[in-house]
Amino acid sequence: MENSEGVKIESTVVTEEPLISALDIALFVVIITVAYFWYFKRDKQSSSSEKKPYTIQPSSLSSIEQTSNSSFIKKLKSTGRSLVVFYGSQTGTAEEFAGRIAKEGARYKMKGMVADPEECDMADLVEMKEIQKSLAIFCIATYGEGDPTDNAMDFYEWLQNGDADLEGLNYAVFGLGNKTYEHYNEIAIYIDQRLEELGATRVHEIGLGDDDANIEDDFVSWKEKLWESVCSHYGIEETGEESNIRQYKLVDCSEVLPERIFSGEISRLRSYENQRFPFDVKNPYLSKIAVNRELHKSGDRSCMHIEFDIDGSKMRYDTGDHVAVYPKNSSELVDKIGELLNADLDAAFSLLNTDEESSKKHPFPCPCTYRTALTYYLDITSNPRTHIMKELIEYASDPKDQEKLKLMASSTPEGKKEFHEWILRDNRNIVHILEDLPSVKPDLDHLCELLPRLQCRYYSISSSPKVYPKSIHITAVLVNYTTSTNRVNKGVATNLLAQLIPTNDELPQPTIPIYIRRSQFRLPPKSQTPIIMIGPGTGLAPFRGFIQERDYARKEGREIGEMVLYFGCRKKDEDFIYENELQEYVANGTLTKLHLAFSRDQPEKKYVTHLLEQNADELWNIIGEKSGHLYVCGDARSMAKDVHSIIVKVVMEKGQMTNSQALNYVKKMEQQKRYSADVWS
Repeated sequence: MENSEGVKIESTVVTEEPLISALDIALFVVIITVAYFWYFKRDKQSSSSEKKPYTIQPSSLSSIEQTSNSSFIKKLKSTGRSLVVFYGSQTGTAEEFAGRIAKEGARYKMKGMVADPEECDMADLVEMKEIQKSLAIFCIATYGEGDPTDNAMDFYEWLQNGDADLEGLNYAVFGLGNKTYEHYNEIAIYIDQRLEELGATRVHEIGLGDDDANIEDDFVSWKEKLWESVCSHYGIEETGEESNIRQYKLVDCSEVLPERIFSGEISRLRSYENQRFPFDVKNPYLSKIAVNRELHKSGDRSCMHIEFDIDGSKMRYDTGDHVAVYPKNSSELVDKIGELLNADLDAAFSLLNTDEESSKKHPFPCPCTYRTALTYYLDITSNPRTHIMKELIEYASDPKDQEKLKLMASSTPEGKKEFHEWILRDNRNIVHILEDLPSVKPDLDHLCELLPRLQCRYYSISSSPKVYPKSIHITAVLVNYTTSTNRVNKGVATNLLAQLIPTNDELPQPTIPIYIRRSQFRLPPKSQTPIIMIGPGTGLAPFRGFIQERDYARKEGREIGEMVLYFGCRKKDEDFIYENELQEYVANGTLTKLHLAFSRDQPEKKYVTHLLEQNADELWNIIGEKSGHLYVCGDARSMAKDVHSIIVKVVMEKGQMTNSQALNYVKKMEQQKRYSADVWS
């Protein structure tokens, strides 16, 4: 604006030929403008640096505060700490374990802190040797096909590509994995070995937790031996002091204005009222439910076809991606907790970290009401871990309840057995525990501190963006089951989705927060490449998208390769989902072959694995002779393992290879992304 005005001055005064030229005036204006902005910018910075009085502010998961102070070494030194516990967590379990280790450090005169590697400059590990009796512990999860968690990705790549001298760094690693997956604890094992290669000293052997069995038991057993090794390595003794110290303190927020209270948002206050792109794990999109229809034709089970409306969101997905759904707990369970603890669920509160140096100020978005915390932020339906049993002991007024909790919190064989039977086998959640141990009355704010975060649920997307660019489809089985105590446990997300039925256009449509998670489960780049898809039950979901995409290409006039689908369910007349669609794809030539297995339609059960064994020639023709791709989606515990064994057997027999050669062949297929699995346990 100033420049345009300067031009006008120049055109006017040139004709009068004054002593001061237009160029002089323009330069003068520029100098004054620069001086003005410099002065006020400096003044703004100086005023913002003044110390502000303490006020309760809504928490934010943005990394602005953390990135401004990413040196964990400085924090350790300035606070006299010697223990740092890093976590690589996708669901929150590794972060929880890290917190428990840091908390126990006090018993061994090692003041600890928990750190997110994504928010730290991990190159500072080289300076750990400057801190006397220092120790770095890594609680690292592996997820997907041997992938690091999102927050550990940069650290993983730094280890892969760097050559830092880590001599003098003392460390230990605990991995979180699942034995039903091929790449069991792969990331933790790599980090453990790589740290040693770079010169670091392993204080205690790696621990490998198996989530398919009892990862809590694995962790507790490893942790106890860890501290024995720590005492031996540093020549220290346990103080014997219990570490039941609150990590967060309660702050009364009854005077906070309602518009400053979180009501279920994941990060930004009022983010569901004022949606902003891009949408991700910390900023989900509030999607309307466009379609919610039943896929099962009969029977007592339910499978839902749900379509999320993403029109106008700028969200994009690829065939094979996952969609994350943010659920909420049932009001019935939430009300039950309030009733059992005689608590006012509508009271506003905040939990503030007692460690002022921690980058995590609150365990979940605060301030909020107890009802909001129990509904949107806390997991009240999973089996509580042993450390929660330990914390509940002090709230038990009945000696019998107290002894039972003490036993389950212990690491004795009897204690482990009791925990396994009473908590895991009987599938008790925190509500059931409070019901069955009536003298246990914990402070509600302490309970909110102890319970893990409620996690989003991931579903394979069952549509192609080529065909449905404005919507995302999922295929979900409603989870309801009766426990051995005759209680009905309900899946948090699927039971919520079952209630979200769209109405006519005149009424507001039901909504739910979602975001898209990228996947490596992809169609071959060339549409001519033949593929085999193996997906019983809801394992069909991503393949519905694959078939749609190939059908779209065919209709465009492009050549498409063979598409062979193996699908199985219980009964053809009950749970053969998307039957009409699949038969139509067979009729128009998009789907070359459809192999069907209905396990309960004949005396002897028949599964897709039986059909695979029968069709060995076809299988080898596509993956061996034509270098096609093979995809598996569904249960990892049995089906995916059985399929893998059959593939190896077929490669041996039809490819005339030894067992070792066949295993290497299949391994190479996986490395070339010609053998992909999207499985769950």
